[in-house]
Amino acid sequence: MHINVHKVDMASPSDVSGLAALIDAGAVDPATIIALIGKTEGNGGANDFTRGFATLSYQLLLARHLAISPEAIGERIAFVWSGGTEGVLAPHATILTRTPAQGAPDGSKRLALGIALTGTIAPELIGTKYHASAVAVAVREALVQAGIERAEDVHYVQVKGPLLTPAGIADADQRGVTTATRDPNASKAFARGAMALGVALGLGEITQAAFDGAKIAGDLDLYSAVASTSAGGELKSCEILLFGNSTKATSPFRIGHAVLADAIDAGGVRRALASAGLVLSAEPSVAETSRIAAIFAKAEASPNGKIRGHRNTMLSDADINYERHARAALGAVIASVTSDPAIFVSGGTEHQCAPGEAPIAAIVRV
Repeated sequence: MHINVHKVDMASPSDVSGLAALIDAGAVDPATIIALIGKTEGNGGANDFTRGFATLSYQLLLARHLAISPEAIGERIAFVWSGGTEGVLAPHATILTRTPAQGAPDGSKRLALGIALTGTIAPELIGTKYHASAVAVAVREALVQAGIERAEDVHYVQVKGPLLTPAGIADADQRGVTTATRDPNASKAFARGAMALGVALGLGEITQAAFDGAKIAGDLDLYSAVASTSAGGELKSCEILLFGNSTKATSPFRIGHAVLADAIDAGGVRRALASAGLVLSAEPSVAETSRIAAIFAKAEASPNGKIRGHRNTMLSDADINYERHARAALGAVIASVTSDPAIFVSGGTEHQCAPGEAPIAAIVRV
C-alpha cells in the first residue's frame, strides 16, 4: 500500500481549482483518490449546507475526469467535511490517494489507511448502541484493510455519520418510533458519542461489558484516545477512515498522535508531531514545518468553564456556540506551532479522550 497526501486551499465551498490543478499537472491521478477530508466555512451546525455543497462540487469535478456519475464518485470516495473556519482556520481539503505498494517495504512503519462504511443508520438509531456497534464492525474491517496488525499502531480514526434532521424526526414520528432527542443540534452529541464508543469498542480500548453498560454521551469516562467523530445532515451512513502505520506500507509519510490537555496545549501539538517522527526546534524552520502534511484535531471547552484556573465564557456565551469558540482558540494555537492555518479542527469530544481533553493527530513526511 502506498498512500499520498495532498492539501489544497479553497476560496469557497465550491472551489475545486486546487485539486483540478493537481490533476491537470499529473500530480494526482483521480482514479487513485480514496478520501477527502476538509474544512468549510459554514457554521458547523445541523443546518450547515456548505458540507454537502463542497461534496457535490468535488463529485462533479471527479465525475468529469473519470467519466462516471457523481453518485458513483460518492460510492468510491469518502468525503469528510467539518464546518466552521473560525478565527485563523483556513478552508481547505486534504486529498488522500492509495495505490499498490511501490517496491518492497523496507521494514519501517509507514502511513496506511483503511476505509469502511456502515449501512444506513435510521433516525431512531442515531446516537444509540446499534449506531456504535455498526461503527465497531466497520472499524475492524478498516483495520484489516489497512494491513495494521496491532491496535497500538492506529493513531487516528475519523468517523463522519448522520445526525437527526427535522425530516428524519418527522419520518420517525410517522413510523411511531422514538429518537434520541428532538433537537437536531443536540443530536450531534449523541451521534458523535456513539461513533466514538464504536471506535473504542472496535479497537479494544473498552470491553464489550463496559460498552453494554455505557450511557452514550453520559458515561464520559469511557472513551477512545484516537477517535475523531463528526455528524452532519448530509449523510445517512457512517464513513470510517482509519489511519495508522504499517510495515506493509511504502508511503513517504508517518502518522502520530497525542492528547491535548486543553484548548491552549501547544505542547500537545508538538507531542503529536514527535509521535510521527518530527521533533521541532524551539523556533521551527521552514524545512521543519514543510514536512507537516496534515493536522487533525478535536476542540473542546473545559468542562468547568476554566482553562488553567482562569474563567472563560465558552459555555455561557448565548451568542456564539462553544464549539465555535473552541475551534477558533485551538486553531490559533496549532497554527502558531506549525505556521499553517489549514488545519482540520472539529468541535465536540463526547467519548473522544477524557472530559476536557481532545485528540490530535499529525501526518509527517519522512
